[in-house]
Amino acid sequence: MTASASSPGEGRPTCRAQVDPLADLRAPDDPPWDVYLTGTVFLDIIFTGLDSAPVRGTESWARGMGSSPGGVANMATALARLGLRTCLAAAFGDDHYGDYCWDALQQGEGIDQTPSRTVPCWHSPVTVSMAYEGERTMVSHGHEPPPEEPAPDCPPRARAAIASLTPGKSAPWIAQAAAKGARVFADVGWDDTGAWDLAGLTDLAHCEAFLPNAAEAMRYTGADGPRAAAHALTEHVPVAVVTLGAEGAYAVDRRTGETADVPAIAVEALDPTGAGDVFVAGFVTGSLAGWPLADRLAFAGLTAALSVQEFGGSLSAPGWSEIAAWWRKVQSVDAQDPAALRRYAFLADLVPEELARPWPLRRAVPTIGFRHPV
Repeated sequence: MTASASSPGEGRPTCRAQVDPLADLRAPDDPPWDVYLTGTVFLDIIFTGLDSAPVRGTESWARGMGSSPGGVANMATALARLGLRTCLAAAFGDDHYGDYCWDALQQGEGIDQTPSRTVPCWHSPVTVSMAYEGERTMVSHGHEPPPEEPAPDCPPRARAAIASLTPGKSAPWIAQAAAKGARVFADVGWDDTGAWDLAGLTDLAHCEAFLPNAAEAMRYTGADGPRAAAHALTEHVPVAVVTLGAEGAYAVDRRTGETADVPAIAVEALDPTGAGDVFVAGFVTGSLAGWPLADRLAFAGLTAALSVQEFGGSLSAPGWSEIAAWWRKVQSVDAQDPAALRRYAFLADLVPEELARPWPLRRAVPTIGFRHPV
């Protein structure tokens, strides 16, 4: 484990996070990337400080506004901030929004976008998100990009890949990534067809782990509870992780026989945007580092809990400074639950003392409106 940026050598990405969770595992013949992912990048515009939902026929003023890359960029940013060498394949518009998102991800987060492309005469998809009362309302607009020409060596060789499965549709890159040795972690969206048929998730056969929420897991399996659904899913995938909302998460590893049931951390949620992506990023980080299942689940829940205390998707993804600050803070609380401290004791060897800055932390909210740093 290292507390400084690593220099992986010529032709390999540079880790910009304060901690490299895989430092002790790296070898010269490793894949150049820790995680590969692909998807749609949106420009997210987030309005904050709304007292209530906008009312029809009226004008609402927000006390704050931020902008950042969204969509698949939420996941990519969360992975990069946790110290994983991240490679993203996505289409970017050739407008100012596309330029901003590209630069924010490549220059700001250190995400490699070699397989990505700029599409001429295509404007970037945009999502406007309004956060209030711990909830969000979103409006999106975008057009389908032209068909993509296969990039050379794509997907690239990576330790892991993250996929969002689509019912009834197969994505050939998932099988290709698995064939190159990538461990594939997958989530899934709501099945608008209403079929809820696991046979329709054909790419699940190439996945190591599947991370649906409780409602999705129960519908796909027909189980009467999320924990039973997790066990049923292990007939189709080695590791099943079912998120339980305010109750936490439950996981089963068929290969080792491990189960883990970790309660959620009680926080004041300001904006849930991107929390699911951050959870997956935390679980992938722990999995690649070889942690026990319970530690992976606890870490994923912690990173998600930290993210909902900030506004925005990629804006709110925590890094190691936030994790270190939280860990030092909870240890300083009088009459802290000993069981809760033991649950996160694995953090003691992960977060260097010098990263523990005052809590709570606040990231600067970026905007595309300023030409110079504020």
